[in-house]
Amino acid sequence: MTDSNPDHERTPGGWQKPLIICLIIAALGAGSLFLIFYTEPGAVKEGATRKTAMLVDVIEVQGGDFRPVVVATGVVVPSQRVELRPRISGEVVAMSDNLVPGGLVKEGELLLALDRNDYELALQRALAELEQARANLTIEMGQQAIAKTEYELMKENLRGERKALVLREPQLDIAKAEVQAAETAVEQARLNLERTRILAPFDGQITERDVNVGSQVGVGDSLAHLVGTESYWVEATVPVSKVHQLRFTDPLSAHEQDPSPVKVKHRSAWPEGVYRQGRLTRLIGELNRETRLARVLVTVDNPMATNSEKPPLMLGAFVEAEIEGAPLKDVVKLSRDYLRTNDRVWVMHDGQLDIRQAVIAFRDSTHVYVSEGLQPGEKVVTTNLATITQGAKLRLMD
Repeated sequence: MTDSNPDHERTPGGWQKPLIICLIIAALGAGSLFLIFYTEPGAVKEGATRKTAMLVDVIEVQGGDFRPVVVATGVVVPSQRVELRPRISGEVVAMSDNLVPGGLVKEGELLLALDRNDYELALQRALAELEQARANLTIEMGQQAIAKTEYELMKENLRGERKALVLREPQLDIAKAEVQAAETAVEQARLNLERTRILAPFDGQITERDVNVGSQVGVGDSLAHLVGTESYWVEATVPVSKVHQLRFTDPLSAHEQDPSPVKVKHRSAWPEGVYRQGRLTRLIGELNRETRLARVLVTVDNPMATNSEKPPLMLGAFVEAEIEGAPLKDVVKLSRDYLRTNDRVWVMHDGQLDIRQAVIAFRDSTHVYVSEGLQPGEKVVTTNLATITQGAKLRLMD
């Protein structure tokens, strides 16, 4: 029996045809890639790279005699400070209008007065006692004349103590001593009376006041604090290695040195470029205990800027002091920015880099002063170079 259903008929090779087509497409793609990679033009190397000189900026250094500047910091302190205390006791009965914090006073100005009554009475009593003592001395002088006359009438030859007793010499000595003691008492009473007036010992400014009118004060009690305004000090610190370059006023020398001039700047309070002129006065013979730096005193006259357009100095202010040092002879001045590692200098010489070892005579905050290794007029390279080689070719930037 024959099956006549067409769905059961199988066509030979029906699945092979799509496979053949896929293989042909893959072969064509591989061939195309082969042609692309192997027919691409190659890079051609043209000659050697040409070496060019490095572009640099330079400065021409100057030589000669220079004064380095040492920058120090310090605090403004008074050169004169006193705490007014009475040498007698009493009641405060009068007070100057200037005896207030910030008040300016002149030397000899009356600041306050104590009650004088008790001291005037004491002076009168001392004067009376002096008159009594002088009267007693006069009486004793009369007794001396009588004793001398009687002694001459007796015509006795007495010696030593017996003669002194007859002539009343001990009584005369006592009378003279009483006069002297009375005179001393009068002088003391006068001093006490004068001490009821408290005067300013120098031109100054009141910083504190501790009493008022009506206050009862005793010997040694605090009345007020006064600082002198003739000059202030700046107590500054500098490295010990720089002290030898500074010049101080020498009080032991017959010829006073020319002290180093100083510019005092209060950057937090004054505009840029404003400063007060001072002078280096003393080297304090003790290092700062915390920083181990040398301590120096800078004197600034007229710190209150009286009759001046300069700003006044304020006590306790933290300031900067630019101290001008002694001259350095025959050196080359160079900015610290252009001194390289290990004190080397880059010099442009005949179009080439010359690396020099410099000998530094002194360093300040902005410059170094070269004594060897650099000559005036030479060109120092200021550009930072990535490659540092002795003899490298250099050319100047336009």
